[in-house]
Amino acid sequence: MQQALVIGRATATIKDASLCGHKLLLVQPQLADRRRPDGPPLLVVDRLGAGIGETVIITSDGRGARELLGSTKTPVRWTTVGIEDA
Repeated sequence: MQQALVIGRATATIKDASLCGHKLLLVQPQLADRRRPDGPPLLVVDRLGAGIGETVIITSDGRGARELLGSTKTPVRWTTVGIEDA
């Protein structure tokens, strides 16, 4: 799990069937100091309702993504698992 800042939303007109009806976010993983990025931005599936500017907790748990989306063959790797309280 890792902290990331939501920097945008993504839309796709053509996508894998497992992604239909799910919100896609563009997030920037952060180092522990919360000021420096930790790698390139990532595309994540969000079922929690996070918005731009919020800090989220993301995970690359493939099994969790498959269970979340109800698909054994989803291409999803990253999902949100928490939103930081203000």
